[in-house]
Amino acid sequence: MTGTPTGRNAEQTAERTTERDIGRTPEDDTGRATADAGGRAVGAESGRKGDDAGAGRKGDDADAGRKGDDAAEPSADRKTRVTVLVALIANLIIALAKALGGLFAGSPALLSEAAHSVADSLNEVFLLAALRRSRRPADARHPFGYGKERFFWSLLAAVGIFVMGGCFSFFQGVEALRSGADEELSGYVAGLIVLGVSFVAEGVSLLRALHQVRRQGGGFGALRDPALRTVVAEDGTAVLGVTLAAIGMALHMVTGQVVWEASASLAIGALLVFVAYRLGREARDQLIGEAADPQTGARIRALLDAQPEIDSVEAIFTMKTGLDSVLVAARVDLMPGLDSERVEEIAVRIKRSIAGMVPEAKQIFLDVTDRHAGEAAESPAATGERGGA
Repeated sequence: MTGTPTGRNAEQTAERTTERDIGRTPEDDTGRATADAGGRAVGAESGRKGDDAGAGRKGDDADAGRKGDDAAEPSADRKTRVTVLVALIANLIIALAKALGGLFAGSPALLSEAAHSVADSLNEVFLLAALRRSRRPADARHPFGYGKERFFWSLLAAVGIFVMGGCFSFFQGVEALRSGADEELSGYVAGLIVLGVSFVAEGVSLLRALHQVRRQGGGFGALRDPALRTVVAEDGTAVLGVTLAAIGMALHMVTGQVVWEASASLAIGALLVFVAYRLGREARDQLIGEAADPQTGARIRALLDAQPEIDSVEAIFTMKTGLDSVLVAARVDLMPGLDSERVEEIAVRIKRSIAGMVPEAKQIFLDVTDRHAGEAAESPAATGERGGA
């Protein structure tokens, strides 16, 4: 008696289940699966978005943050490469002419200028290597890319200017003062002709470099590329050095006193050492981890302060990882009562906002902490203090 109703009820239940399954659409399956997961799909999606943002902001982040740069960078690099090649060709021709003229005339100032041009030619080779190697994509050994290669090769160029240009010029000047030098009229004429040709060639190369600087907006911002900055410094120094050498030779010819030409060599050496020091110091700052410009840090802080979920911004750290890439790390204290899924959603949104506002921010990291603002404010990175010369 009891078995029959139970079997009938089971059959009715099976029929209702079958009817419900037939009437359910795939969308219903998806909705119920999502509901049964208890929000796990949302959490996984948030976590995946957070990983994408921390690993380079793929998809929409890349389109929003790097679309303009990817189109402009190769063009800027091509222009810089042309500028460097023009300087290289000019320096090779000038170095040969100066060396032959200096040996023929026995002129220490002219030989100093020849050494200067040889150093510049080698530096142009370094800069061409920097342009090529710095654009390699990130890999497992270098997860932040190879952007700092530009700064390294620029540092080598500065060392080349110091050793091959400055030191040799000092040697020529001291040697001329110690032993003296007698030149005939033909030697003076040959030397001045070589210097005149060199002045024209160096001037053309300098004008090409300055033209690119103007095309890129002019001012210091256009010289942020160490390759272009080095070419401008080299060509400007070369024009001034040729002028000093010509003045020294002319005074030597008029007065018969070699001290004028030796003084010109010493002045050229001092000029090269100063330029090498400035270029080397800038390359050093960029190699050891220079912060982004203060305006960028201020914009990021203002964006974070405007987020309603952030209670306080404890510290912001930025570092240039290349010519047009910046690493951003922020330590923030969130409002209490937020669950883990909400925190993930907030982190993804903030990273997207930073990437859209600062396109050069290729890597963005957020650290949620309970650290008090007073403790974070004591760190050099938070206060903006800088060490070194």
